[in-house]
Amino acid sequence: MNRLHRAWWSVLWLCLPALAESAPAALALGDALRLAVAADPWLVGSQYREEALLSEATAAGSLPDPKLNIAAGNLPLDTFDVNQEAMTQFTVGVSQAFPRGDSRALSRQQRTQLAEQEPLLREERSAQVQRTVTQLWFTAYLAQETIGLVEQSRGLFDQLLEAAGTRYSAALGSTRQQDLVRAQLELTRLEDWLTGLQQRRDAAQRQLAEWIGADATLPLAPPPRDSSSISAAVLRASSQQYRDWIVRHPAVRAVDRRIDAVTTEVELARQGYRPAWGVSAQYGYRDDDPMGRDRADLFSVGVTLDLPLFTDDRQDQQVSATLARVEALRTERQLLARRLLAELETALARLQRVDERADLYATRLLPQMADQAEAALAAYNNDDGDFAEAVRARIAQLDARMASLAIAVERQQLMASIHYLTVAAGYGHAQAPAQQMGETQ
Repeated sequence: MNRLHRAWWSVLWLCLPALAESAPAALALGDALRLAVAADPWLVGSQYREEALLSEATAAGSLPDPKLNIAAGNLPLDTFDVNQEAMTQFTVGVSQAFPRGDSRALSRQQRTQLAEQEPLLREERSAQVQRTVTQLWFTAYLAQETIGLVEQSRGLFDQLLEAAGTRYSAALGSTRQQDLVRAQLELTRLEDWLTGLQQRRDAAQRQLAEWIGADATLPLAPPPRDSSSISAAVLRASSQQYRDWIVRHPAVRAVDRRIDAVTTEVELARQGYRPAWGVSAQYGYRDDDPMGRDRADLFSVGVTLDLPLFTDDRQDQQVSATLARVEALRTERQLLARRLLAELETALARLQRVDERADLYATRLLPQMADQAEAALAAYNNDDGDFAEAVRARIAQLDARMASLAIAVERQQLMASIHYLTVAAGYGHAQAPAQQMGETQ
């Protein structure tokens, strides 16, 4: 396994163009990841949603405000004299309502459970952003380095064209005019190839700019050689470990919190079968009678409650609706876990094949292509080979170097997906790509 990882890293580095100096301002992968996470407005919105739900939880656990009632009652309409009738009084009353059963505690619990999913959603979002930005960064990096390979090869074709022109002018060997035309044609094709690659690079930079802004247009720094311990640990894991990691994935755990909240909502709906209570107290002041005799003031106290007798059309239906929502969320959780597990198994299977291809290119194809190109060029220079064959060998070598670079980049993109899917394992924590690949070597 270590030999295999050394091989594909050798592919990645040997396929890079021989640049004398790195650009003074280069964007490393780790910097791009930090910029993307720091600038993601969704994470800020999630924090506000959590604060709002916690505030709602506090409010939901409080009693309703008491009510104050001030009234003048039983005034005689003929004289409006407050002393005329014994029933005339000025009253001040206070009443307090009490919600049904444990409604307050359950409402507070439900909103707290909804708030608990926000940190999990932020963890999942952060891992998802890092996966997306990593893949976009490597897409742009592939285009950038492929452009370097093509530009490097253009110099070789310039040399071939110059050599063919010299031999043709001197009438040496078997050099023909069509050799010059062929060399010029290949240079033109390289120009077209460069234009297409620059278009791909520009498109990748625009997509990356959605996450990190104007820094996406900076040259990209070469990624360092990352440790193989993470991928090896993941590859050694069993199918049961994969399932355990998926069950602990923040996206799945966030759905668990939603299920808890809706389960609490079921209990809250069942409180509708219990009565709501209210207590009241009232003081009534009466003035003296017309003879000047003192009248006794009055005091009243009472209790009110509603009677949930007709539950078929309301309480029963509310409980049924919340139970159905619980089952719907459980189905959603099951589908999410299945999808994530399938993505993980697919990524691991692809990673194995990519490693095999990287080993093949590093140990056999690239050396063979280089030997073939050198042999074809040497044969042509010794007037023992065909110019077209020398050109084809150079093109085949360029294709092989580009393919090996694409394989190395594909592996890093697959590792970004595996990091996201195994974030609960510790190996694929959301910070791992930034720590392992994001700092320039």
